[in-house]
Parts: sequence; C-alpha cells; structure tokens
Amino acid sequence: MLRGARARVFISLLLLVTGITAVAANAQQPAAGKEKIRVGKAIAEHFAFIPMDVGVELGIWEKVGLEVEIAAFGGDARMQQALTSASIDFGLGSGPGLGFMAEGVPAKGVAAFAGPPRNMAMLVHPDGPIKDVKALRGKKIGVTTPGSLTDWLVRELSRQQGWGAEGITRVPVGGSAEMRAAFRTKQLDGFVHGNALALDLEDKGEVRVLVNFGDYVKDFHTHIIFARNEVLQKNPNVVRKFVRGWFDTVAYMKANRAQTINMAVKTLKMNERVAGKVYDSEIPMMSSDGAFDPAAVEVLRKSFVELGILSQEPDPRVLFTTEFVPVKR
Repeated sequence: MLRGARARVFISLLLLVTGITAVAANAQQPAAGKEKIRVGKAIAEHFAFIPMDVGVELGIWEKVGLEVEIAAFGGDARMQQALTSASIDFGLGSGPGLGFMAEGVPAKGVAAFAGPPRNMAMLVHPDGPIKDVKALRGKKIGVTTPGSLTDWLVRELSRQQGWGAEGITRVPVGGSAEMRAAFRTKQLDGFVHGNALALDLEDKGEVRVLVNFGDYVKDFHTHIIFARNEVLQKNPNVVRKFVRGWFDTVAYMKANRAQTINMAVKTLKMNERVAGKVYDSEIPMMSSDGAFDPAAVEVLRKSFVELGILSQEPDPRVLFTTEFVPVKR
C-alpha cells in the first residue's frame, strides 16, 4: 500500500501516464442555469449508491439546481484516482477510503451516509466446502482493491476469529465482472460484494451468502460522500446543493418503500422479491443527515494503519469537514 511521498509520486505518475489534464473542478454552469457536476460511484451495483439514480428519476437533482453526470469504478482506489485526476467532482466511496485524504488525494469527506455495513456480504460456492466462518482460514477471498472497504472487512473478520489480519487470504480482483469471473472459474473460494448482488445471485442459485458484515462490525461509517478540495474552496454552495439533494432523496426512499423497490429493480437489475429483501436489510443503515459519529471515526482512523494506508492515525480535520452536516458529539 502506498505511503507518504510514494503516494504522491504515484498520483503524479498516474496523471502523467493517463495524459489527464487537471481541470477546474468547480461545477460548470450549463445554459439552463443548473450547475453541472460529475459524480463517481466506487462500485456500480450497490443499493447504498442508488440515491443518485433515484434522485435523477424523481427530478430531485434538478430541484436543487444540479445537473449530474454519473460514473462507476472498480473499487475505492480507482474512484480516488478519479478524484485526484479531476475526472469527477464528487465520489461515493467507503469509510476506509477517507485514509487516502491524508495521502495526498485532493478531497475531503463531506457526509457519512451509511452506518454499519449491512450492505456488504461474503459469498461462497453453494456446493463448496465452506459451510461457516470457521472454515475461512487460509481461503482465497476476492476483494476489489487494496485499502478498500472490502479489503478491511475481510481483515476485520479474520481478526475477530483470532487469526490475525492475514488469516484469510485477500485477492484484489477489481470490479463486479472480474470478481464473478474469477469466482466462476474457482480461482476464488469466495468474494465480498454488495448485499444487493449477493441476494440476487443467491436467489439464482449461483452463490451462498455466508456473512453479512453488519453482524460483525457495529461502530462504522460504511460509506462517505467525498468532494474535491477545489469544489469545496471555489463553490461550497454546490456541495450544499449536492448534500441536500442526496438526503432529500434518502428521505423519499425511507418514506416510500414500494416506489423505491421498483426503482431498485430497474437500476440494480434484480427481481422484486430480492429488491424487497435488500431494501429491508439496508435502508436502516442509511443516514438521514450525514453526521459523522466520533466512535465510528475512531474505528476508521485505526483501520487506515491496519490497511497500510497510513503509518499513524491521522488528524480527523485532514479527512473530513463537518461544514455541511450536523455535528454529533
């Protein structure tokens, strides 16, 4: 994992190799008067990220004065690279992704929008030898990227079993398509993915859900809204609009189960029965205001060292700002 000066060298090389020219990230003004923003999801198939899509369908982004362009990436690290290269203005990523802020990614967390990881599961072969958590020791489990939420969750599960952080072998694979391909060819004994896809694949008989990580991790911020520093400095009103639009959408989703399930069916390509299970499992973890919980922040700060993202626990002020959400004591 990258640290200190190496992280900054990596970021510089990334920009040089990809030929990306950093552009001003403060939102552009389209002719219609709405401010245009680019938003990146760390992973495409996550129920926790569909407020972006629900907001589009309901016209909420337009109501708050924003025009949104949505992209998806194969994990936190790739989404953070997009923030670094100014390819996106906002990112929807994981709590452990906050560690990259102290490693030179020019962004900050602006809202914590999901609590304990009820939306993350470990999937194994339905006819395989792994019948319970105790059988995971030494097994190869697919994660998205090093330093990601999926990476940390496997480490934490291994620690809780008394095996240390390396008791389960983590295999960085990338996005959903790569993960499922490696799983089908038996290169992996299992993999970590969003609960939505997990329940859908289990319904089809392709996997068995072994673990819901919300049962093992309690004080945690599973997902964070990130904003590039340039946006924060030059156009904080855009950040306010985005945060307001996000939580207006979440409020609608919490109050309208049937309509939200219908939109999840369309967006996540799953049947209605599975979408209902996903809604009931995950909607309680969705924050209504984005406030940062001090206990969850402490768990995250420790995770940055455990993941090798940082050599010591960082000052929270480097990681996030509470300017746009209520302050929780």
